[in-house]
Amino acid sequence: MAQNTSKTARASVRAGQAGASGALSVLGEFKYLIPLNGGKHVYVRNLTNGKTNRLSTSSDAFVEEIRVLAGAGHATKLRVELQALNSAHPGHGWDATEQRLVDAGVFEAA
Repeated sequence: MAQNTSKTARASVRAGQAGASGALSVLGEFKYLIPLNGGKHVYVRNLTNGKTNRLSTSSDAFVEEIRVLAGAGHATKLRVELQALNSAHPGHGWDATEQRLVDAGVFEAA
């Protein structure tokens, strides 16, 4: 991992990998989105470049990061994760976050 990654970020990534037997052998178990601050921020785990970024869900950088993942063929999995987050945390605004991505055309190219 990068040297400038915080201890909290590393712990969150490890927690997201917990169900994958210590390896990313099955992409179905890989979580792209790790929610923070009641849905205001999120760690986005990007398979295309191997980085995990902490982003505000209302930022343009978040939209572009999701656009990169959707363009790489991960759109369906991302939408499923957003819907699961909305079901698990209905008051955190994940439905609005998904709608913002849809309105930005993030999932159209996929």
